[in-house]
Order: sequence, then C-alpha cells, then structure tokens
Amino acid sequence: MKELDWEYIDALMPRRAAESSKNDYGRILCVCGSAGYTGAAFFAAQGAVRMGSGVVTLAVPERAWPVLAVKLSEPVVRPLPCTEDGLFSVRALPRLLELAEHADALLIGCGLGRSDEVTEVVCTLLCEAACPIVLDADGINALSGHMDALSRRRNRITVLTPHEGEFVRAGGDLSPGRERAAADFAREHGVYLVLKGPGTIAAAPDGRCMRNPTGNCGMAKGGSGDVLAGMLVSLLGLGLPPMDACCAAVWLHGRAGDLAAREVGLWGMTPSDLLDRIPAALREVTE
Repeated sequence: MKELDWEYIDALMPRRAAESSKNDYGRILCVCGSAGYTGAAFFAAQGAVRMGSGVVTLAVPERAWPVLAVKLSEPVVRPLPCTEDGLFSVRALPRLLELAEHADALLIGCGLGRSDEVTEVVCTLLCEAACPIVLDADGINALSGHMDALSRRRNRITVLTPHEGEFVRAGGDLSPGRERAAADFAREHGVYLVLKGPGTIAAAPDGRCMRNPTGNCGMAKGGSGDVLAGMLVSLLGLGLPPMDACCAAVWLHGRAGDLAAREVGLWGMTPSDLLDRIPAALREVTE
C-alpha cells in the first residue's frame, strides 16, 4: 500500500495555460439534490467550481430549483421534472441524457434521496452515458440490487465514492480490512473506488491502491463528502486519468480540511470552510 504525498500530487496536477478558455477546463454535469436536500447539491457543484472547471451545470428536481438558483451564482442550475415529493422523476431522463451528451464528466448522487424512480434514473444514466461518471451517496445506494448496471459500464470510466455504510450496501465486504476490501471491489466490478474515512483509500481495477494521509476529524460533518465528489468530477472533466483524479481529489480535499482546522478549529469548521480553502490547497501543487 503506497501513501500519497505532496510530491506525488504535484507531479500529476496540470498547470493552467496562459492562452486558454473555459472550454479547456471541462464541462461538468452534476445530477444532484431533491426538495429538502439542497445542501448536498450546493456543495457538490461548488466543489467542481472551486477546482477550476470551465462550466458546471447542476441539474436538480424542479422543486429544489428555487433554493439553489438563489444560492448559486457560478453553476448553471437546470430545473427538471420531479415527483410530488420533490425527487427526480423518470420524466427527467430525456433531458438528463441530452445534457450528459455535452458533458466531459458526470456526477450522480449527492442528495438525490431514494425511490424507485430515482433508481431508474441512476441506472439509466449509468448504462447510457458515455462520459466518465462519479457515483456518490444516494447514487451508490441506488445500486443495491442493480449491480448489473456497473457491469454494463465495464469499458467506461466509473468512480464510486462510498463511506463504509454505502460500501456495504453496494455489496462490499470489509472483513478483509479496508485496503483489501477496496482493491477487491474495484477489480471485481471494473471501477475506481474511493473508500472514504480516516486514511481514505483509492483503488483501481488493475490492482493499484493508494492511501491518503491528509484530512482530520473536523471533516466528519454532513456535506464534506459532497465537496469531495465535486472536486473529483472536476478533475475527471479536466481529463486527468481516473486514478490520478481520485488521488489528487482526496489529497487536496484533505489538505483543504487541514488548512480549515488550523485556521478555524476542528469543532467549528464546516464544509463551506473546505470550499473556501480549496484554492489555497491547489496553489501548493499548481503554482
């Protein structure tokens, strides 16, 4: 098991060219949120913005749109059909698939909630979208009983970012230990896996496995994982190889958390503090 460090991340992170435009830094689509769970969508979209994506589009159920349209200035927020309880409806699928055709990377899951229609939306996007996909939170929960959707993506880039509970619900087995469990799952399903927690593990289908040393217990708050998902999809949209994107995202996410802990303290730091310190973390490895 190798451990990530500054030198490793510095070597793989690209630099921004003086002559460039927004089209050079990735078009990101985030399919996130539901009525009452707008925070997760906010943090995911802003995580992608803070990582430097050229264009971030956030697709949300229409009942969540008024809140997010007011809170977000940088992402484009698209309202789509939803059910009576404010979750994505299958009627949103044609528009979601159209948006995905123009995306360089796609994030599915943060704050989606759980329903049969959400499961159908998630599985259809997994099977039909060609771009790299990051599956987080309720996107992973939707896989329970539908792991065949991953099999149908085996030749496309798919990244799962579960905490241990989501990992088990997706069929993972933690009994061999976190490192072996992550490596086995990635190999079996042909995916890249970010198993979150103290010492987050990034695993690739070819057997590569890395441990991240950055981060702290002040990050154990709702919303921190959504920030990570946004950072990761941003790096995939930029064109980084998937294992490099996983490693850079988890190291930078943890580094932003360490900066926040130093400046505002473990107890009081928030996911918003992580967002605010992503630029400083990035400067350490790109400038």
